[in-house]
Amino acid sequence: MDFQHILRNFKLENSDWQCIGQEELHGGHINNTYLLETQQGDIVRRYVLQKINVNVFKQPMQLMENIVRVTAFVREKLDAGAAPGQTTLRVYPTHDGQDYYIEPDGGFWRCYQFVENSYSPQEPTETDAYRAGHAFGTFMQLLHDFPAEQLHETIPGFHNTVARYEQLQQAIAENAAGRLDEVAEEIAFAQARKDDCGKLLDLCETGEIPMRVTHNDTKLNNVLFDKGTQQAVCVIDFDTIMPGLALYDYGDALRFLGNTSREDARDTDSVKFSMPLFEAYTKGYLAAAKEALTPAELAMMPFSIKLMSLECGMRFLADYLNGDTYFRIHSPDHNLVRCRTQFKLVREIEARLDDMEKFIATL
Repeated sequence: MDFQHILRNFKLENSDWQCIGQEELHGGHINNTYLLETQQGDIVRRYVLQKINVNVFKQPMQLMENIVRVTAFVREKLDAGAAPGQTTLRVYPTHDGQDYYIEPDGGFWRCYQFVENSYSPQEPTETDAYRAGHAFGTFMQLLHDFPAEQLHETIPGFHNTVARYEQLQQAIAENAAGRLDEVAEEIAFAQARKDDCGKLLDLCETGEIPMRVTHNDTKLNNVLFDKGTQQAVCVIDFDTIMPGLALYDYGDALRFLGNTSREDARDTDSVKFSMPLFEAYTKGYLAAAKEALTPAELAMMPFSIKLMSLECGMRFLADYLNGDTYFRIHSPDHNLVRCRTQFKLVREIEARLDDMEKFIATL
């Protein structure tokens, strides 16, 4: 593929550059991502070129509209002096003023700047967890006055746990893959927690929890750290930016970060919830965001970690019953293994809810 030709459709800083290097980046699971290095005279710049997976994101123009609105809003605040040391992604327009380039064959491309001298931690320390929490808390704080209703819902019902529960019930009823007899224990586990599924949405209905701009993929690898200072400097991966609840982002971050084992650990005895990483992330998050949070949001923070773990487990279980039609698998029981990991994490979190609530009260 001629990546240089694709990149030339975007309006970059250099007007007469040459491509001197390119490589594929394999960190993501949905889009195809490439790093291109350009040179004009003595000036070398690098850009991230991404081909959006339109099978997953069926309205890519709306997705890009969300990203441009949010990054422009954040950049305006950063330029005014908010959050010193932070940066945000820049979406490069095409020469005809679009925020994306569509190939004749329908390939949908976008271009960002490459954030130089940055990295994502692979084995997080408590310091990394604090800094990641502060970065996502800052991101929420910067956007707390953005009108969320202006954003498109790029994946409808993405974190609607009531809908996810109903999808599981449908998968049970249909038993498309004939696996129902294997998962009686897992089904009983989810059904026993049915009432949990609507708690955050009920609080949103009463106005105690506001609808906000949410990232919806708050994994540690979506924060870039500076190689020199080791400080978190940039939140990335905005494909799922849309209206949602701040607790979805907080809870999902700790669902991922707090798990001491792999997401597909066959030995569920190895699955524990890390209180030190929880405390560090929460300290960082609240240091940046607590002034923007409502009392109900603060009170439900520990519960949100449990809820996001339960939701994720239900999604894996439903996909297993449906015959593995959504998540990529590497073994016939991969989704069932993932489900059991998440449900074990739910048990671990339930055993620590009181301690987590007391810790947050001290902050």
